[in-house]
Amino acid sequence: MTTAVDTRFATARQVADAVLFEGYVLYPYRASAAKNRLRWQFGVLVPPAWGHGSAEHSFQRTEVLLEPRRGAALLVELRFLHTQRRTVQRALPGGEFETVQSLELPDRVLVPWDEGVEERVELRLDVADLCDQGARLPFRRPVHEEAETVHDASGRPVGRLLRRRERIDGVLRLTAAELPGPYRALRLTAVVENGSDWTPPGEADADREAALPRSLVSAHLMLGLTAGSFLSMTDPPEWARSAVAQCRNEHTWPVLAGDNGAADVVLSSPIILEDHPHIAPESPGTLYDATEIDEILALRTAALTDREKREARGTDDRAAAVVDLADSLPPEVLERLHGAVRALREATGPEAPPPPPPDFGGAAPGVRPDTPWWDPAADRSVDPATDRVLVDGTPVGAGSRVLLRPGLRRTDAQDLFLHGRSALVEAVLHDVDGGVHLAVTVDGDPGAELRREQGRFLYFQPDEVALLEEA
Repeated sequence: MTTAVDTRFATARQVADAVLFEGYVLYPYRASAAKNRLRWQFGVLVPPAWGHGSAEHSFQRTEVLLEPRRGAALLVELRFLHTQRRTVQRALPGGEFETVQSLELPDRVLVPWDEGVEERVELRLDVADLCDQGARLPFRRPVHEEAETVHDASGRPVGRLLRRRERIDGVLRLTAAELPGPYRALRLTAVVENGSDWTPPGEADADREAALPRSLVSAHLMLGLTAGSFLSMTDPPEWARSAVAQCRNEHTWPVLAGDNGAADVVLSSPIILEDHPHIAPESPGTLYDATEIDEILALRTAALTDREKREARGTDDRAAAVVDLADSLPPEVLERLHGAVRALREATGPEAPPPPPPDFGGAAPGVRPDTPWWDPAADRSVDPATDRVLVDGTPVGAGSRVLLRPGLRRTDAQDLFLHGRSALVEAVLHDVDGGVHLAVTVDGDPGAELRREQGRFLYFQPDEVALLEEA
């Protein structure tokens, strides 16, 4: 069973790993950093007794539609982190130890820290059995304690690390029901619950730190079908839209995550993703911080002082790996990270390969051979300064004066404040999807000249303006 699950989930697991460890330890990767004081922000399933008085929850609910073939089996893998509390102790004469806030070593500074131990709950069952009686799988992770002796450079014991994991209880519930209608489709419901009977000591609003060791952290599900397919919850076929709208997904969201665009695997995570998410091919490794781009994060980490790097290495093994990665990145890897372009696509869908750079050495019409392929100036077929677009049957371009009428279907509050204002068209722009946009400066805007110098305009579509007069 494990081999089958691992093979089918291989591609989805790359993204699932990013979900599992998102925010695990943030730059500058030190326990003392303010950003690392509040951790485990996604998918934390807390004990019910504590969850009732907090903003976090004790369960996740996933509902998806599937079209199984005869004899299909459902593969389920629940993954989460089990918080492991680490205490630092210094060795004393006579074999005794005392708890300390830090332990200085030549290569690292050890400090108290909550580590995350990956846990999995795996299950395989026939889809037909789900429709008949469903499935309930309780699971438990017992209390675990261990001690690790810390040695100095000469091999002499100078302290120890005490690690403790509290008991975790949970349950995974699965049911399936056939949808009415001519299509043989099922609605699958998967619920993950924290079943801990732990109650906060003293006041009901006990510190979150006390609940975390009994919580399922970064909990998410991977679901796989051996025969058949799941339906997209974001772009379902027309016949299934009503059924999809009735699905209840609470504290999680399911997306298609099969290999090469297949629909036989679903990843249901506490972070909202699009169908078929994937890791950028140029990413050099796990940095645990999706709010930064890899290039900036790698450069910042490499620039930490030796003292800061020692603290990071002593904070967590994963933080130490990030520091080592940043220190060892060759220039060609950083060059690959710099200016990576992923948005230009000739075809749609996750399997569409990026187009090769155009061959500017030949006689390609409309292309300037001395300009990089990605530069808009490389294409003579468009020119923001001279292009025109029809507005109510009249050509409009740079120099035209228009009345702004932002459309409610694709605008924001800032645009609505400009409704009825007059503006000057500065350029006509074409995007890679074939859309046309008017770059404008608003009459009376004291920063108009600065916008022109920087090329930072306000943008409206042709049906959001009315022609006033030609300049």
